[in-house]
Parts: sequence; C-alpha cells; structure tokens
Amino acid sequence: MAALPDPALGDIVCAALRWQVEKLGLSIGDEPVWAQATFVETVDPYSQEINLIGTWRGQARYGTVTIFPDRRIFAEYQVLLPHPAKEGSYVEAVQVWGLPEKLRGDAVLAEFAR
Repeated sequence: MAALPDPALGDIVCAALRWQVEKLGLSIGDEPVWAQATFVETVDPYSQEINLIGTWRGQARYGTVTIFPDRRIFAEYQVLLPHPAKEGSYVEAVQVWGLPEKLRGDAVLAEFAR
C-alpha cells in the first residue's frame, strides 16, 4: 500500500468533488474524506508510468482518485441522490479532472428504472 499523498492535495480534490455536488443543490456532507482513502501504485500498461490510485470504500459511497505522474487528477465519487430538477433522474456520481490548480468537473446522471 502506498503512502497517503499530500493532505493539501487531498483538500483540493475532496472540496472539488463536494463542489460539483453542491452546484446541483445537493449535499454529501463532509464526504469524501482524504484520510479514509487507501492508495496503491499501479503501472500504466501503455506508458509504463506509475500512477497512484486512491479508493474510498466501506462507507455509504464509493469513489476513486487517480494521480498521474504529471500531477493531473481524475476523481469520481458516488452521490446516489435524486436529481433536484430532473424528475425520474438521479445523480449517480460526480467527477473532477485536470491539474490541482484548475480542476473541472461534472455530474454523472442516470434515470430511475421504470
């Protein structure tokens, strides 16, 4: 298991994920919590670069964060709440990506089964 990356980076990533939820008028409280993620190093089969993969599991929601060698981030965290403005839909997850200084993001929406 790899060491926990910089807590300041964790604050940025977790705040960005929560912000994507808050933009929709929803809340997931103080989740995700950086210190609750477990990290492992993986080797990219194409580039052979070592990426750091963090996983949140064991709580109500699941999520992952990938930290690439060039400092890019991709993170996804489950929301699993009804969409406040789209009847019959729910917010499955939120995603953020980019460099820590300029993370962008979006929500992943799904429709309830009928």
